Amino acid sequence: MTAPPEILLVTGLSGAGKSTVLKTLEDLGWEVVDNLPLSLLDRLLSVDETVDREGPTRPLAIGSGAATRDFTPDMIIALVDRLLAGGRQGIEALFLDCATDELARRYDETRRRHPLALDRPAREGIDRERAVLEPLRGWSTRLIDTSRYNASDLAQRIRADFARPGLSEPTVSVSSFGFARGLPLDADLVFDMRFLRNPHWDPTLRPGTGVDPPVAAYVSADPAYEPAISRIEDLLLMLLPRYRAEGKSYINIAFGCTGGRHRSVHVAERVAARLREAGFSPTVTHRDLAAVPHDTLEGRPDGQ
Repeated sequence: MTAPPEILLVTGLSGAGKSTVLKTLEDLGWEVVDNLPLSLLDRLLSVDETVDREGPTRPLAIGSGAATRDFTPDMIIALVDRLLAGGRQGIEALFLDCATDELARRYDETRRRHPLALDRPAREGIDRERAVLEPLRGWSTRLIDTSRYNASDLAQRIRADFARPGLSEPTVSVSSFGFARGLPLDADLVFDMRFLRNPHWDPTLRPGTGVDPPVAAYVSADPAYEPAISRIEDLLLMLLPRYRAEGKSYINIAFGCTGGRHRSVHVAERVAARLREAGFSPTVTHRDLAAVPHDTLEGRPDGQ
């Protein structure tokens, strides 16, 4: 039996950032529903959450405001209070406030019409909406004043407050490729391994690949190997948490060598293992592992 999901009601003044909040929560792995009619909201929140579920439950964010059909703050408050009185836990309400002058400026810049003042100045709609929402503002468990926030600042605040462990981990991919066959199109970070000595020019190693121990030993014996690769690992271990904090969903790390069969393959395997030790779960692919080696692609060995 799985615990009922965490629920966050997101409401507030039109133009205060509800769309940004809901989009950020969705990026964080929350399930998001916006502008659900109150009759359906009642049914959604009243569902028996004690039934058995498969797998983990995702927290649920529900957006509601002046644009919601049948929107009535008193009905929302009464519904949630009834659920809380009945023992339902994990329900919170986030109210987004903003100064009237700033809201008016935003409406002026975007040329959008306020939902409560379609044929009148935006300030009239803002004042009217503020009065309507005042009971909801005082009742909400969380309040964010977005007057001094831009969209990026607000998204950062939401990530800091509502990221949940194990829910929004980025998907990390580590790959190898050969420069002779072109750069991978989806790579975020590309590291060139062509400074390492090339096993292709050893006739006994040429048929192998970077996953074979003799090839791996040959590559790792290069004096530049350990200081360079360890620094790359340190760099990635610094960057990945920062990407996660910025809400990046996919991080593609690519290692290239000339043919994509020896040096880049071995380094990709090593770095992926180091990332796993640090708690990440990278997938590993070798784009050109099955390619046929060609001397003309590899260039000339040193000294020839």
